[in-house]
Amino acid sequence: MDRASQISSMRNRARPALWALVDCNNFYASCERLFRPDLIGRPVVVLSNNDGCIVARSNEAKSLGIKMGEPEFKVRAFLKQHNVAVFSSNYALYGDISAKVMTTMESLVPIVDQYSIDEAFVPLDGTLAASADEVAVTLRERVRKWTGIIVSVGVGTTRTLAKLASEIGKKGSGVCRVDAGTAVADAILADTPVGEVWGVGRRSAEKLILRNIRTARDLRDADSGMIKQLLSITGMQTQLELRGIQCVDQTAASPARRTMVSSRSFGKKVTEKEYLAEALALYVTQAGERLRKEKLEAGGIAVHIRTSRHGDGPFYDKTVEVALPHPTADTQELIRATRTGLESAFQSGYFYAKAGVMLFDLAPAGRRQASLFDSPEQNASKQHGKKLMTALDSINRKFGRGALRFGAEGKTDAPWHMQHTKRSSRWTTMWDELPKISAAG
Repeated sequence: MDRASQISSMRNRARPALWALVDCNNFYASCERLFRPDLIGRPVVVLSNNDGCIVARSNEAKSLGIKMGEPEFKVRAFLKQHNVAVFSSNYALYGDISAKVMTTMESLVPIVDQYSIDEAFVPLDGTLAASADEVAVTLRERVRKWTGIIVSVGVGTTRTLAKLASEIGKKGSGVCRVDAGTAVADAILADTPVGEVWGVGRRSAEKLILRNIRTARDLRDADSGMIKQLLSITGMQTQLELRGIQCVDQTAASPARRTMVSSRSFGKKVTEKEYLAEALALYVTQAGERLRKEKLEAGGIAVHIRTSRHGDGPFYDKTVEVALPHPTADTQELIRATRTGLESAFQSGYFYAKAGVMLFDLAPAGRRQASLFDSPEQNASKQHGKKLMTALDSINRKFGRGALRFGAEGKTDAPWHMQHTKRSSRWTTMWDELPKISAAG
């Protein structure tokens, strides 16, 4: 079942008896270890774009006291001292492994509601709910066996309780169940700081603590009117979920996407307009791919370029909006519009540090009124563009992103590309980076 069909199915079905939350443990670090068994037991960290900050840590790295978001250069000596394996982000690998995890789960359960790259909710009804504990164990074992990724599975009466159960599972056997109204649930909620409840952010936690609401149990048992006043309807929904009342429906409640952003900082600052054009062409190509994947079209595009906010040179920050002649998800048209925006935004004499595009006025593909003034040639050109994009996406899915590229994207070793000097091989998506095995004769 594709994603659109799953969303439609979930919107039209009754709320399930139980929810399971499947969470990949230390996902980025786990992906790096899949093809590197020598890293098992060794601390591993993964860096953000341009090798800036630490965004993922293995359990061993956490035990060393390495903090999330720590700039790599500040702890470089410490990482070396403790023999920490340091990797640049390898999103091609992480995305592909994530897809394999989700597909593996779909071989066991009819609906997998992916929440993030490493998490998914699974509704459990009927026989699945009756054997929820066994289903959780089977899900965990099959994902480990088929993908090599270790997951924690939490089962609960609501999504919020399932999320909490998965966190408990990480600290124990990997599987935990929290049924509302039980002594087990009461004890777990009493031991959970309110700031660790899914949906309670730092500022909300501060407000609650000021009123002596310090644990998940305190939040569950607090006056609903006060919680609504403090945290709005969203906070009250979290409270109801802790009580076992299902009211958080991530899939059905998600608002329709109206914008899509693709933006990056450069590996090195650039002054040439052509380098900016290449970078913007790459970013809008990636955005166009996402548009088509989500079956959307854009009505306009905003082009943004700026210098560093912290450099010694003059600061420049400019955004130009370009209205598209008709809604489209054709990357060729998006690149042309991006170039038009850059021509208006660019000023020479600056050292540019970042560029990006925002596609706006998004709507489902094919649902807008067609123009009465399009000539047969224009309509034929649109259909040709759609077929070309379908072929492009199909080839890149099969052979890996970037297998076919637009010339406007420039060379892959251009100086503006992000730094990823410590990136591992894209083992599963690039033919020339496949693992190589040799055997002695």
